[in-house]
Amino acid sequence: MAVFTARGGYLAGNCGVKLYKCPSKLRAPAFVKPVRFIISNSAFLNGRPSASAFQAQDLKGQRTSTFLQELTPQGPQHYSRPCIFSGTANLPLAQEIACYMGLELGKIKIKRFADGEIYVQLQESVRGCDVFLVQPTCPPANENLMELLIMVDACRRASARNITAVIPYFGYARADRKTQGRESIAAKLVANLITEAGANRVLACDLHSGQSMGYFDIPVDHVYGQPVILDYLASKIISSKDLVVVSPDVGGVARARAFAKKLSDAPLAIVDKRRQSHNVSEVMNLIGDVKGKVAVMVDDMIDTAGTITNGAALLHQEGAREVYACSTHAVFSPPAIKLLSGGLFQEVIITNTIPVKDENYFPQLTILSVANLLGETIWRVYDDGSVSSIFH
Repeated sequence: MAVFTARGGYLAGNCGVKLYKCPSKLRAPAFVKPVRFIISNSAFLNGRPSASAFQAQDLKGQRTSTFLQELTPQGPQHYSRPCIFSGTANLPLAQEIACYMGLELGKIKIKRFADGEIYVQLQESVRGCDVFLVQPTCPPANENLMELLIMVDACRRASARNITAVIPYFGYARADRKTQGRESIAAKLVANLITEAGANRVLACDLHSGQSMGYFDIPVDHVYGQPVILDYLASKIISSKDLVVVSPDVGGVARARAFAKKLSDAPLAIVDKRRQSHNVSEVMNLIGDVKGKVAVMVDDMIDTAGTITNGAALLHQEGAREVYACSTHAVFSPPAIKLLSGGLFQEVIITNTIPVKDENYFPQLTILSVANLLGETIWRVYDDGSVSSIFH
């Protein structure tokens, strides 16, 4: 026999199931009362508990109705469970998310034909399930985006109940408006593609601009990577009087202001730059005082690193004692690694929304995981709980 306690605890027994310790933040969905489920060894199908075999018993020992009847009055045919699948873009992050949630990644087959076409097949049933597809559209952006669309289509055709596209890094987000004539707004196009493919919801992390949420005709949950970086900076011994938060450009002022408010209400400085063309920037001057202080530069992504390294050089010229670079998304297009490892930064702090290649590691690089943050958000989406309360 095996015993599973709904609100925290262990899954154990002689049924061949691994022992999992539920994280402290994990909760059963709100509609589940604190009951104990007794599962017989014969109740497992393909390594998962068979829904029809669940028998519920309250904590006082009194028998109640079946577990499925506790979940919903409509009966077993409306029972849904969360399933997590990962594309090929960032499998390690998906594995960490599944581990936090106490689940296993769903089995999926993804391959490329000789001409580059993508083939996707789900290797387990998702009928009536809430499916979460973890796939950032990081480089190669077009390949990973197409893979996400085909995964969504496969889940829709397999009769999944709800499909949530978990996009730790949303590519094409920089093309979110027209700054010149005859430009495309690719962010809106990509949003339309994901919606038309069959996604019911999108969970994205640190969009380039908040307006991108309005491009989707489906609900969007916007997750911020700032709490992970803030917790790390708080662990460092830096006097609050010595801190100053720096925005590398005028467009990031709102992001830097929110970051500074949570970082001991630190003062704010702004780097004024003039961009001559895409991926090429020229720093002009600095607004604010950084002399003798520890400057923390905050941005949503580091691509070629031209903006942030030019800003760091200016900060050193203005007398900054140390410069830290903090970013959620590490795109790291050449020559980013050469610039970042040149000695301008005391530390470059990023998250693992985008996998970092082995050849792109350098001594000043620190990678923080957003797996727990995304895992908790997925639980709340599945449980119809509040997502915004995570960041308060």
